[in-house]
Amino acid sequence: MTISERLFGIMEEKGVSIPELSRMTGISRHTIFDWHRKNTNPGADKIMIICEVLGITPEELLIGKEEDNAVGFVSTDNLDVQIMNGCHNLSDAKKKRLLAYVSMLTNTKE
Repeated sequence: MTISERLFGIMEEKGVSIPELSRMTGISRHTIFDWHRKNTNPGADKIMIICEVLGITPEELLIGKEEDNAVGFVSTDNLDVQIMNGCHNLSDAKKKRLLAYVSMLTNTKE
């Protein structure tokens, strides 16, 4: 199951529509609709805000485990989870530097 499939399943369970998620997160409806229509995943910069407003853990969204069954993040081959594992224990200053680097990478062509 992809992250977007998990996201829309959680939204359905919680009775949250695309417009409501957009309003709660500040993420455009168009972007959220594209995740649904194209079955693409939200970027790492959106994961934490989505989890916060839906009241779920990043682990639950990324790999489907509930917080009750988890002891920190679980290492898998999923790159998103590996990134979250690497970021989990960084200081706030290092997280800000990393976010700036991610922003720069998303704005450059490969």
